[in-house]
Amino acid sequence: MISIPHKTKQFLVLLIKVLIVGGAFYFIYNQLANNDKLDWQKFTVLFQKNQSIGGIAFILLLSILNRFFEILKWQNLVQFIQKISLGQATKQVLAALTAGLFTPNGVGEYAGKALFFDKSNTKKVLFLNLICNGIQMILTVIFGIFGLLYFNAQYHVITPKTVALLFGFLILLFVVLFSVKKITIKGYSIEKLLHKINEIPKSIHQKNIFLGICRYLVFSHQYYFLFLAFDVDLPYFTLIATISSVYFLASSLPTFQFLDFAVKGSVAVYFFGILGVNEWIVIFISTLMWFLNVVLPVIIGSYYVFNFKILSPILSKTEGDKT
Repeated sequence: MISIPHKTKQFLVLLIKVLIVGGAFYFIYNQLANNDKLDWQKFTVLFQKNQSIGGIAFILLLSILNRFFEILKWQNLVQFIQKISLGQATKQVLAALTAGLFTPNGVGEYAGKALFFDKSNTKKVLFLNLICNGIQMILTVIFGIFGLLYFNAQYHVITPKTVALLFGFLILLFVVLFSVKKITIKGYSIEKLLHKINEIPKSIHQKNIFLGICRYLVFSHQYYFLFLAFDVDLPYFTLIATISSVYFLASSLPTFQFLDFAVKGSVAVYFFGILGVNEWIVIFISTLMWFLNVVLPVIIGSYYVFNFKILSPILSKTEGDKT
């Protein structure tokens, strides 16, 4: 095995940190500066008209709560292998978010969290992160389906026959997955996955689901209150159903974290266009949601990335023995 000098290793780690943080900030700047659909003049006029210190503080509070519930979810799940403090959970979540910003579907987030733990726990950490993100996706699908049904009942985007066919396909898909759960592919199967999930105590799962619901309600209502701030006057259930539909369909598309607002914005333009909402308002709100819930946490996460230290083999072994 090739031995890398300590100073060279330090330089490589620093280089990786600079590339991660530099790349994150480049993509953020690029998306904000070169988006010709963002009419900053209209935004300034509307902001001056409706500016409210209390309103701004409330929207920022929702952003903090959104990420706080995600941090609590991670702290709750990771106790299955190792108890960590709220501060440690915050560091891991925000640093991982920064690392996953420009990777497909945020896969860099998985590696980012794994680096904070002993190598012997890597697979467990990756699995717990899958559970952490998975429950959020399941909730997005559940709320999204109800939102789509309500939206379609109001505006008849697709026919009842098409709705029945879609539900028939979903039921068939579940039946097929259930029937082939014992089939193993490269050592993995649905049955083995379910067994691994059941190894985690029910109390942890229940708290994970509760925190996931809290987080979903926070960011969906943050979207809702931003529409109210932009003078969009629509019934509560119509707005919430549309928001749920947008999140569901946008989350189903493979994308990069730094393009998240563009994907959600494109889907939102279509749905809110049916409601008669101006395109520039939809794009601005989607961009603000991305800025508040991704960019701001990434800025904080960049600090943790720069201060991240790789454990030495001796220290790793010692901590592994303790746990």
